[in-house]
Amino acid sequence: MSISVRNLTKTFNDKKVLDNISFSVENGHTLGVVGFSGSGKSTLLKIISGLLYSDSGTIITENNSDIAMTFQYSALFDFLDVYHNIAFPLLERREFRGKYSKKEIKNIVKEKLALVGLEGIEEKFPSELSGGMQKRVGFARAIVTNPNIILYDEPTAGLDPVSSTLIENYIVRLKNELNAACIVVTHQMSTITRACDDVILLYEGKIVYRGTVNDFVSANTPYTKQFIEANIDGPMEIKSLT
Repeated sequence: MSISVRNLTKTFNDKKVLDNISFSVENGHTLGVVGFSGSGKSTLLKIISGLLYSDSGTIITENNSDIAMTFQYSALFDFLDVYHNIAFPLLERREFRGKYSKKEIKNIVKEKLALVGLEGIEEKFPSELSGGMQKRVGFARAIVTNPNIILYDEPTAGLDPVSSTLIENYIVRLKNELNAACIVVTHQMSTITRACDDVILLYEGKIVYRGTVNDFVSANTPYTKQFIEANIDGPMEIKSLT
């Protein structure tokens, strides 16, 4: 297996955001992590990526695993062009600094842009790109190091349906190209059905359902039924937004 999460727990201000979470993702598979807002999904990704520390539990990866993360709103550097945004990990990360020549980096950036369907835009700046294109540049930056594990935080947030479909297709393509273990946090059913192999449903920091996507869609449990049908009534309490 590429990544195994065991008994992960995280508390903020006496509230358990993650409560003894365990799961694993094999190479070449994508796990969808779903749940209502505040269920612990993004916190889970931040802990796996090293942006946050857990209170307890372990994350086990294969030797020399490289973890990449794509952010909800691309998180591109506005002051850098596309080329330098994508090349940034190769230029600045200690383990890659000096490993490649300028010509090699240029070829790698070109290759990754082609992989996400964008070519010849190296000199453009993020402000010149659509939201969907910015997402794809973020994907290219994430995979520039050929990671074993890719984390996606709401990859289709803010996109129109056609752009969302394109992003979902690229999630599948990148998984296959890199044979990576992928974890996708999403609220969107199309992302679950198109891009994921398995799914876990979180509620109040616990896994209340796990299974294949087909089983998730067809399962008639109170939790899955409420989530899929977007019902207010059900075992998962909707927190007030006011």
